[in-house]
Amino acid sequence: MSSSTSNDIADSVCRALDTYFRDLDGEKPNALYAMVIKNVERPMLEFVLKQAGGNQTLCAEMLGINRNTLRRKLSEHELL
Repeated sequence: MSSSTSNDIADSVCRALDTYFRDLDGEKPNALYAMVIKNVERPMLEFVLKQAGGNQTLCAEMLGINRNTLRRKLSEHELL
């Protein structure tokens, strides 16, 4: 992945968080980490699994994670 792609993703997350905090209108955020991970992880898993043609071994390799970890995450996100 090029550094510009990495920066694009980081910029997108920052813009989304900026909007989220503005929409809170002074309210205290709750479980922010879990919210961000959930909202980023699921679409990433779906996209990479599609790119891998549904091959979980290839998908895990592309993500740089163990296949068992991938299967657990797919299960957590009800993608199995």
